Amino acid sequence: MAKQKIVLAYSGGLDTSVILTWLKETYDAEIIAFTADIGQKDELDGLEEKALKTGASKVYIDDLRDEFARDFIFPMFQAGALYEGQYLLGTSIARPLIAKRMVEIARAEGATAIAHGATGKGNDQVRFELTAAALAPELEVIAQWRLESFREQFPGRAEMIAYAEKHGIQVQATAAKPYSMDRNLLHISFESGMLEDPWFDASHESNKEMYVLSVAPEDAPDQAEYVELEFEQGNCVAINGKRMSPLQVMETLNELGGKHGIGRVDMVENRFVGMKSRGVYETPGGTILFTAHRKMESLTMDREVMQLRDSLIPRYSGLVYNGFWFAPERLALQALVTESQKNVTGTVRLKLYKGNVIGAGVKSPVSLYNPNIATMEADPTQAYNQSDATGFIRLNALRLKVASGVRQNAGK
Repeated sequence: MAKQKIVLAYSGGLDTSVILTWLKETYDAEIIAFTADIGQKDELDGLEEKALKTGASKVYIDDLRDEFARDFIFPMFQAGALYEGQYLLGTSIARPLIAKRMVEIARAEGATAIAHGATGKGNDQVRFELTAAALAPELEVIAQWRLESFREQFPGRAEMIAYAEKHGIQVQATAAKPYSMDRNLLHISFESGMLEDPWFDASHESNKEMYVLSVAPEDAPDQAEYVELEFEQGNCVAINGKRMSPLQVMETLNELGGKHGIGRVDMVENRFVGMKSRGVYETPGGTILFTAHRKMESLTMDREVMQLRDSLIPRYSGLVYNGFWFAPERLALQALVTESQKNVTGTVRLKLYKGNVIGAGVKSPVSLYNPNIATMEADPTQAYNQSDATGFIRLNALRLKVASGVRQNAGK
């Protein structure tokens, strides 16, 4: 009989290298290693050779950067998604894409299972497995860290390093790292290790070496830089007059934002599994894009549509964070978001300066702002009669007056 095939989400680090060999031994299976190129840069160097040496029967390293920017990052930014008021969801939005491609590879290769290296304490296990459930419920999901036998064999990193040495697995780790990192086109995240103490100052000068995508704001240029972003129906399509693909937009904005120390966030967030965790994020390009998009909406989006969409931001953000990207409720919300973006077209000018993104102008051929109506001078259009405000205020005050009278009578 042919051996079982398992598709493993593989990063080449200590955990997934050990897991690859462990899966092969434990399940007597062929392991197909899959790595998604979603903007990790040099982290991908040598991965195919390493996976094959570690025991993989086949390796996929797929460039998904265009799809990531176009079909995941941009729709999410149209929705104005911001988790708990700070987090631009860089890791969260990458997981459904990775899991989607894993499912596609599993079906193409005739695999019966997929596996990931996410721990049993984090959000990623949920994101991977909910995506698999939505797209390929017939596939088994192997989550090693939730297996008691695996945890007993590997209670800590020392045991994993010893296992790697025994099996000839080349790993860079020789001791516990001070923190863990996860990088993609949208951001880079840092957590665990020294960052588990929420009083630890990750912004201190002594910790500058931790950051990858941005300089410290105090080290950014003393001269501000202006940038213009052009939008069509809620998506950025050009920067400083140059047409770009979504991928090119993200790469360009990451470079600009990083240069000016933009997009650093240090927060304690609520994981879906119930605990709080501390994360430090660099999202330079995403921060610029988020700010520009919001300013474009301020000029072109109807007030009631904006308030309706904004009321759904916590819900939408929670769906992304918790792994429900392919759930019907997220798809339904996205349809509303797409409708809301039809007139979000025009140009935003921003000033970038030492960690700040400052609005410096906005214009649109479909602007809802009418200076003749908004002016404090005489209105040549006669579109607004100030006397009408008297009745407007009186009607809105009626319920307040009635409630006040009730309270006064009750106090007698």
